[in-house]
Amino acid sequence: MLEARNICLEVESGGETVHLLRQVNFCIPPGHFAAIVGPSGCGKTTLLKAIAGIKDTSDGSFFWCGRDLAEDGDFESGEVGYVPQFSIAYDELTVDECVENAARLRTTVTGDELDALIDGVLEETGLEEIADRPVKLLSGGQKRRLALAMELVSHPHILLCDEVTSGLDPRSEQEIVELLHRLSRREGRIVISVTHDLSQAALYDSIMVMNGGYLAYHGSAEVMPHYFSAASPEDVYARLPKREPEKWHTSWLSHRADYYARLEREHVDKYRSLGVPPPPVTPRDENEIARPASFLRQTQTMLRRRFTLLFRDRAQLLLQVAMIVIFPILVALFSGKGQEQLLTLTDSMGSDIMAEVQALQEQAEVRARVGSAVSGIIMFQVILLGLMGANNAAREVAGNRLILEKEKFAGASPWAFITSRVIYLTLLILVQSVWMFAFVQYCWPLRGDAVNHLLFLVLANAAMTSVCLGISANCRTPEQASLLSIYLVGFQLPLSGAVLALPDTIERFTQPFISAYWAWSGSVDGLDSEVLKAVISIVQTSFSASPLCILVLAGHIIAGMVLAYIGVRRTFWE
Repeated sequence: MLEARNICLEVESGGETVHLLRQVNFCIPPGHFAAIVGPSGCGKTTLLKAIAGIKDTSDGSFFWCGRDLAEDGDFESGEVGYVPQFSIAYDELTVDECVENAARLRTTVTGDELDALIDGVLEETGLEEIADRPVKLLSGGQKRRLALAMELVSHPHILLCDEVTSGLDPRSEQEIVELLHRLSRREGRIVISVTHDLSQAALYDSIMVMNGGYLAYHGSAEVMPHYFSAASPEDVYARLPKREPEKWHTSWLSHRADYYARLEREHVDKYRSLGVPPPPVTPRDENEIARPASFLRQTQTMLRRRFTLLFRDRAQLLLQVAMIVIFPILVALFSGKGQEQLLTLTDSMGSDIMAEVQALQEQAEVRARVGSAVSGIIMFQVILLGLMGANNAAREVAGNRLILEKEKFAGASPWAFITSRVIYLTLLILVQSVWMFAFVQYCWPLRGDAVNHLLFLVLANAAMTSVCLGISANCRTPEQASLLSIYLVGFQLPLSGAVLALPDTIERFTQPFISAYWAWSGSVDGLDSEVLKAVISIVQTSFSASPLCILVLAGHIIAGMVLAYIGVRRTFWE
């Protein structure tokens, strides 16, 4: 039995208190199919999210089989399924892969049992014939069936559906409602569906009518028109404005006992006609509740899926390959610079002052050319790797935010998500950075500690990737995350001080946050002494020692990871 007692939900908006739900009370028995209907903005979806625990109520309590969900613990992830309006599947995956991933994340079953579970869910939702079809080729109705299939892998006791029939043609809508009706007849499952359409009212065991945040009616679909003095269920919407929402609510409360008595009789008769007893009011044994997969299994599933998505998204894959190939070539175009031999003065020039002056001038000119070229090539590598890092991570979380929220709701661990992304991004960073180093080193051998230079190229990429991952995890949209990441990369060069030295007051404030400075400075610190002198001769910005640079860049990486974890833990439901 699912029961709501005096549910209220208030939010502050523009300094005013907005009442989204007011004194909502209802009881729904197991094995029941209920609809929540009402005009736009009446609180339908808000009530559904409050039941799911996505939105916190201001007052009142939900009870599940006598258990106060606020006081005695919320639903287990396997007890409740939530089907939102938006798609919860990746376009590049097939139907079968989506269901398999859901099963691997939400259950502990393996082997033949896992295959049987997937096949059973596909058959139950009518998707077995299109199991190998990519999600991007599915119709609207097929996507809704897929969303239901992904929830059914955990055999939830309660299935909450938010306008899963909206935007569908009449035939597809009827098929989805009939499917939900069948699902409510299995395993004593409660199915609650938010909908605008009342043309299928006869298929619902009961209908809840919301109006202005109040529950105006909850009872049989058959007697609903009589209660509202309407000619048909569809005419109820026209009747609602005839009275204030609070008056409809008060009226229903005065008739509630009679309508619930009728619902109880219909509930018993319904199952009697099916030749089975009504489902018990107590839930299934706790051992039958699906438990989320282990951290390791969730991490493996998410990592494997991420690489599958990379190789199937041709645009992203081509972009990655293009950057890995083209960026080192751009650096190599300058390989002829910076290799000029530095001049040294000899004692034999002794008494020839004019020759010594000319030699000094030539030496200064060569040093300036070499210093400028070496400093510029190192900074060019660092900036390009920073751009790769931003591309790696800017959309990694924000681009799939709603899918992530849904998977967290279903029991996916934020730690598993972060770990899978760290492994995936680390591999990208190593491929990009090592190839950049190897290609440029072949065309333009670094005149210094090559291992030190490679280390700072990796750290430069890793620092930018990590920070951009943190940005992505705390942005609501991928566009917002991409824009912030581009700004971050764009400010690296001017604020690094490698081109123009900044005023001391600004430099002290900005320098700790500019990863390009620390990667560039650490690489320059490993140059041969003469080349280092050449760089110092043309750059006014002071350099930091390599150990300090390593510590600061490591700090950037850690800060990005902390931000990413905080962002992944946060809730960003629409």
